[in-house]
Amino acid sequence: MEYLFGDLLAILPEDLLWIYLGGLLVLVLLWKLWTPLLAITINEELAQVEGVNVTLTRLALMLLIAFVIAIAMKVVGILLITSLLIIPAAAARRLAHNPEQMALIASLLGTLAVVMGLLASYQWDTPAGPSVVVAALLVFLFLYSLPRRA
Repeated sequence: MEYLFGDLLAILPEDLLWIYLGGLLVLVLLWKLWTPLLAITINEELAQVEGVNVTLTRLALMLLIAFVIAIAMKVVGILLITSLLIIPAAAARRLAHNPEQMALIASLLGTLAVVMGLLASYQWDTPAGPSVVVAALLVFLFLYSLPRRA
């Protein structure tokens, strides 16, 4: 059950070390791969003509996602990590004007969802992992209920 649904409140200091070191590694690698990833996102064939190794970049992205899932699996669970990867990014899309803003806003919205979810879990005695995902969903729904700016 722990690996399916996770347990945010039962992480050990060793788990925190893995999260910090893994997060730092992922951030550094994303920083290095950012330009090729953007090029592939915009137009894969043009990126290849510009000298981007599309296959290697795509493989690196898949490995980074797998690494994040492996680290986060114990914390939020395998069933919930997918939603935490997608919902904050989808919510940030509404507010961002470029990919860099979207990444930063998604990080902030994810952090907000974790804080809200933990507070809700404490207040109503619900499981922490699902509470975080519900909080992320509420943030998403709130942002998409606002009128669109020009």
